[in-house]
Amino acid sequence: MELIIDALVRVVIILITAKLAGELFEKFRQSAVLGELLVGVLLGPSLLGFIDPTNEILKFLAEVGVILLLFEVGLESNLVKMLKVGWNSFRVAIIGVLIPFILGWAYYHFMGHTLMVSLFVGATLTATSVGVTIRVLGDIKKVDSPEGRVILGAAVIDDIIGLIILSVLVSMIQVGSVQVSVIARSIVFAMLFLVLTTWIGIRYAETIFKYVHSMQVRGALISASVAFAFILAVLANLIGLATIVGSFAAGLVLETTERKEHIIRRIAPVSDLFVPMFFIMAGAHTDLHSLSLRALPIIGILFVIAIISKLVSGWGCQKKVASRLGVGIGMIPRGEVGLIFATIGLSGGIISAELYGILVIVIMATTLVTPPVLRPVLLAQGKKEV
Repeated sequence: MELIIDALVRVVIILITAKLAGELFEKFRQSAVLGELLVGVLLGPSLLGFIDPTNEILKFLAEVGVILLLFEVGLESNLVKMLKVGWNSFRVAIIGVLIPFILGWAYYHFMGHTLMVSLFVGATLTATSVGVTIRVLGDIKKVDSPEGRVILGAAVIDDIIGLIILSVLVSMIQVGSVQVSVIARSIVFAMLFLVLTTWIGIRYAETIFKYVHSMQVRGALISASVAFAFILAVLANLIGLATIVGSFAAGLVLETTERKEHIIRRIAPVSDLFVPMFFIMAGAHTDLHSLSLRALPIIGILFVIAIISKLVSGWGCQKKVASRLGVGIGMIPRGEVGLIFATIGLSGGIISAELYGILVIVIMATTLVTPPVLRPVLLAQGKKEV
């Protein structure tokens, strides 16, 4: 009983401080995620020592949080709109994954680190966090602009490619080495899983969830939706993929149903409780004591790689379709998926505590610089169009 009370007290303090920090950052037009990460660092072993990152209860809550987070990402990923934007988004996404992956891998590999470590560094730099960009686009009424449509389409493709890369890395951790056969198998399994679950799910989800929505019992729709996300998360895990691949697929399926908006409204309060736990625990894993002065140039170089590699992706878009600079800047912020890469690398014993701290700082920095730079670029583009 003492263990439960202790965990409850910690969860209460974590949630309150996370929301206060998130509110503070949002007042300055920044992502609440930054506040949650900093709360994790503050309450973690590096400073106050209030959070133990190895606490099994907190780890479980964080795992539920990340599953729900990717479920929400799937729910908000409109495949039809993505296909309409077409090749511009596809090219932006491919360039935006390949360039940071290659540059991140090459830099760390030539510094003398192992192939596995270098691959994790490259992979962590690939994934765009479109939430920050959407916030800026919404503020200046540009979500439905050409730049907004290209960025949102590219972000969906970016997420799918990122999850396939993550599946490959998880498989490599399981076998303990880099093997071509393992890479090929992981890519095939991940793609088959996403295609089959989405195809089968879309065929039957509408009928099933129409019935669920008509049920009189309270909470039927949210219970069925979360259960569906958990079931696909477990299935993904059983075939050697990351659990978040399954929950993302569940979101993609339910996005196609007529009950999509009802599900999004009902899942939001649940996510608001659990998702911050993931970001706080990610922050708590950051050991500031492991960072030495030699980390500063590494942070600087990785930050430059993270910025330039995504800026270049904007040139995958045709000039007549949207502002290449605007699209490139919109692809810069890293967030949840990058943190998931880093967290899995740390828990799998692939990356060190110092490298984890470096990657978290780089991710936070890209999230911090995007809003003040993107806003004037898109506003200037709007004036040109007028």
